[in-house]
Amino acid sequence: MATKIRLQRGGRKGYAFYRIVIADARAPRDGKFTEKIGTYNPNTNPATVDLNFERALYWVEVGAQPTDTVRNILSREGVYLMKHLKGGVKKGAFDEATCQKKFDAWKADKQNGLAKIAEAEQKAKKEAAAEALKAEKAVNEAIAKKVAEKKAAEAAAKAEEEAAKAAEAAAAEAPAEEAAPAAEA
Repeated sequence: MATKIRLQRGGRKGYAFYRIVIADARAPRDGKFTEKIGTYNPNTNPATVDLNFERALYWVEVGAQPTDTVRNILSREGVYLMKHLKGGVKKGAFDEATCQKKFDAWKADKQNGLAKIAEAEQKAKKEAAAEALKAEKAVNEAIAKKVAEKKAAEAAAKAEEEAAKAAEAAAAEAPAEEAAPAAEA
């Protein structure tokens, strides 16, 4: 029986969630499977993979053929590297302890790289937030300046109107005062 390591879809529409399964090559994608060896959630950033490493390594060593996506997942998790290193142990190139040491060094290096990427993303988010805040402050200052100019213009117009009314009132009172002394004479 030809076995495949493939993804079995789950989750709701628009939010896929996959199980990594061992299945007969003739079985449909979401059909009968032999063993579930992990899960894959592409909706998170970065994608979340929960894998039973030993079982995945066993199935790769016995010849189960992975699909392209599963091959990439297994490669990122180090299953193919461990298979390669175990091949070196079988050939006598180095011993089991050296094999494990090389794998652990690779895993630590990978974790450091992922941590750096996550740190860079976090820094970029903070910088973007700071830029957005700076832009918002500039917009708010421009709006406050326009509002202040509008209020000043309204106050100047009101002062002019009051001055005009006062001048009108003074002009209306002045002729009345001039006419009153003439009427008395």
